[in-house]
Amino acid sequence: MNRVKESVDVAVPLHAAYHQWTLFEEFPRFMEGVDSVTRLDGRHNHWRTSLGGVTREFDTETVDQEPDERIAWRTTDGEVDQEDVVTFQRLDPGHTRVAMAVDLRPEGAARAAAGAPGTVGHRVKADLRRFKEFIEERAREEGDRRGRPDPD
Repeated sequence: MNRVKESVDVAVPLHAAYHQWTLFEEFPRFMEGVDSVTRLDGRHNHWRTSLGGVTREFDTETVDQEPDERIAWRTTDGEVDQEDVVTFQRLDPGHTRVAMAVDLRPEGAARAAAGAPGTVGHRVKADLRRFKEFIEERAREEGDRRGRPDPD
């Protein structure tokens, strides 16, 4: 079993950080090895991942969601029993702490893809770093668009 907890502070308001994490379809933009996430309904998603040379497809269910506080999901099938929880803490009006906890129990071939101890932790830390870069760049772009005069 791999249990990992990591966090990152992002320079965006709490609601912006939380809202981005509800957009599972955009996870491939900042999560290593996530090829696609397809929303099946309001609580279920289908994932396609490629990690350590192993491609997997599985479904997840959102099991807990408190707006601007937390979102949690778990796998419902496949070779990995995994639970992820992301929490959000307002630091000030323009900054948020995003914390992610991953509980991963791989079986069979998926165990090799999970890698050596520490690999999951490094991946989660890198994913949060990429999330920070992604959300802060998005906020800058939106700010730039708002600050520009409308074309005639």
